[in-house]
Amino acid sequence: MDLCSPSEVKRLLESRSLSPRKALGQNFLINPSVPLMIAERSYEAARAASGDAPLGVLEIGPGVGALTARLADFYDLVVAVEIDRGLADLFTETFADHENVELVCEDFMKLDFPQLISESFSDILAAGGSVSVCANLPYYITSPVIMKILDSFPPCGRVPLASITVMIQTEVANRLCAAAGSSDYGAITAAVALKASVRKYFTVSPGSFYPPPKVTSSVIGIVPHGGIKEIFDGCPPGDPECESFFRSVTEVISASFAQRRKTLVNALSSVYGKEKIRSALSALGFREDVRGEKLSAADFCKLTAELTQ
Repeated sequence: MDLCSPSEVKRLLESRSLSPRKALGQNFLINPSVPLMIAERSYEAARAASGDAPLGVLEIGPGVGALTARLADFYDLVVAVEIDRGLADLFTETFADHENVELVCEDFMKLDFPQLISESFSDILAAGGSVSVCANLPYYITSPVIMKILDSFPPCGRVPLASITVMIQTEVANRLCAAAGSSDYGAITAAVALKASVRKYFTVSPGSFYPPPKVTSSVIGIVPHGGIKEIFDGCPPGDPECESFFRSVTEVISASFAQRRKTLVNALSSVYGKEKIRSALSALGFREDVRGEKLSAADFCKLTAELTQ
């Protein structure tokens, strides 16, 4: 069964009176090279982080299973989460003979993510293995899914995932990969950088999907690092203090980009007062008229430490 064949995908959907649901952002991959490249990138990142240990992967929104089939070639266990009951039934039938593929028919955004990982991959984890995430994400929910994954664990330690490989809208990919000071850099860039590094792998044209979306897609890799303690050595050592500091950093980032064209002195003035902000910026070597888009995640940590002393 060719799950990337347009005619086969249409036949499978029609066999159960299904069609792509725009409300759920369903665009199915029909270019066979794309799911293979995504699976390869995901596996390479997972293997680099985990050595020879067993590997599991959580796939979000498998659709008809084009990416699932490739992931199953690389990983010891694939657990797919599908919200659409009709697609879930089709998926179960399609992968009935795959012993290393399991399905959870739920809304990923409503699941307890750490519990899902610990229960679904208990054997992998017990054997000293690792878990990754891989997905062709619906555009309308890209950022919420990524932040849910990263925010589901305590903020001051490493997110316990080997890698996160996702296909998203290119515009969002550019934002997540942007360097401080660039036009694409924003609050989500800095927020993600507090917990992980991000890189773009490759772009995917609209013609690789059925139905074709109106925008270009990109595949990115998100690799968790040691968390806020890794990028800022001045982080409070105790977990409660560290978590409190992390919340302060995220609040500073959010306020700094709430009105992008405002300087930090003005953007943060309602919380810390202009003179205190000027003093903190001066201590860090920043000009008084600097805006949030110029500060890296580590810079925001340093600024927060100065403001909360």
